[in-house]
Amino acid sequence: MTPQEEIVERVTCAVEPILRESGLELVDVEFRPAGKRWLLRIYMERQGGVTIGDCEWVSRELGRALDVEDIIDHPYVLEVSSPGLTRTLKKRADFERSKGKICRIVTASATAGGNEFRGGIIAVTGDEVEVQGERDVYRIPLGEIKKAHLEFEL
Repeated sequence: MTPQEEIVERVTCAVEPILRESGLELVDVEFRPAGKRWLLRIYMERQGGVTIGDCEWVSRELGRALDVEDIIDHPYVLEVSSPGLTRTLKKRADFERSKGKICRIVTASATAGGNEFRGGIIAVTGDEVEVQGERDVYRIPLGEIKKAHLEFEL
């Protein structure tokens, strides 16, 4: 495990109880270089949406926890936000939560007749996500998904 991955894991462990306390769910943690500093970005969500007040509260509470735990030993910027309308889908739970929504999926190799799919998420069964395309239903193995995100619907 790289030092960067270790920090993401430790931050995840620190932020999850804070989010649960407020009925929020962790979507993703990013930690990457951004100029002379590092960027620590927390994405969270809640049924009904995330407010600016939620972001401020989590930022304050997580900032305190990170200072006490001394997880990151170099300068960084903390950002806390909702993943937005075109959120990335990474985990099985992301796909389950997004049933009925339109997504775009790119697979690592050709599967189910191609490697790029767009359609509505029907279900997640076993180790596959079912997507209703314009004409066909695609069964895409979760392990083959390289990139996936929701698409904005008009």
